[in-house]
Amino acid sequence: MKEIKVGNKFIGTNHKPFIIAEMSGNHNGDIQRALALVKAAADAGADALKLQTYTADTITLNHRGGLFDINDPNSLWSGKNLYELYQEAHTPWEWHKEIFDYANSLGMLAFSSPFDETAVDFLENLNVPAYKIASFESNHFPLLKKVAQTGKPIFISSGTSKLNELYESISYLKENGAKEIIIFKCTSTYPATPENTNLRTIPVFQSIFEDCIIGLSDHTMGIGAAVGAVALGARVIEKHFTLRKADGGVDSAFSLEPKELKALVVETERAFLALGNVQLETQKAEERSRQFKRSIYISKDIKEGEKFTFENVKVIRPGNGLAPKFFEEILGKTASSTLQKGSPLLLKDIKW
Repeated sequence: MKEIKVGNKFIGTNHKPFIIAEMSGNHNGDIQRALALVKAAADAGADALKLQTYTADTITLNHRGGLFDINDPNSLWSGKNLYELYQEAHTPWEWHKEIFDYANSLGMLAFSSPFDETAVDFLENLNVPAYKIASFESNHFPLLKKVAQTGKPIFISSGTSKLNELYESISYLKENGAKEIIIFKCTSTYPATPENTNLRTIPVFQSIFEDCIIGLSDHTMGIGAAVGAVALGARVIEKHFTLRKADGGVDSAFSLEPKELKALVVETERAFLALGNVQLETQKAEERSRQFKRSIYISKDIKEGEKFTFENVKVIRPGNGLAPKFFEEILGKTASSTLQKGSPLLLKDIKW
């Protein structure tokens, strides 16, 4: 049973789902809104708050043309170039400490996804308890090495990676000192659909990466996929969240509002608790209910020596009488004593 300690909290097979609230760019450039998001995440019961640590200059070039432009008409960010998107979405580095300190004061862990080595150095100075490798950075080996060498737990998303590429990244992390790794099943479309979420991958990942914990980084709408993921073995759920979708922002369309985040916390824990153990026998909790199963009862007064017929015995609730499997066998047999309507039929009442 794998278990990883992150800060003062545990993640593992026998622990309730660990919920990460991803702020991303939903602060909309306002530090007060960012702090309000922290409070909302804590009030909803999230275990951790996560940021993204980059600047437009550390992630791309301010350039037009080709793949630098977002031309997909179905994209939430169509019409921008990558630099403009990241300039709008980034969280100013000078905000990090205040956000992290506030999250910690409210009982949440706080960490981030670094997007280059300078971000790791910055986050180390803030003493973050863990790191997240985003889907698009999972092939950034200089970054993987830098993060692995911190010795801290690492979350890594599988989005955009083929299995051999993910395996290579995980192996490289381990070669460079990483010992505690959580792999997120992730679909890197924004939003993702239920149809392309493919939760059945989760137990397969667990069989391949036996010494890792598996989770879900979820970009679908709502919480259904996350609840399903827990049933399939995920023990960490990461979701983007916002105060109100109507407020707009780069990630608002596929982010949870506070009430939804609270529902995520509650319902994933219910799914975890409902998994329970393999139960092949009646539980102690069910014993009282067994008395309301059906059994054979006297439905009409019967004299001693009278035959049992469809008219004077019935299979009904409650369950104090002879089991229904004997019903056909007792028909035509005679009563050993006088029996009153409403009495359970017992073996001693039958002349065999």
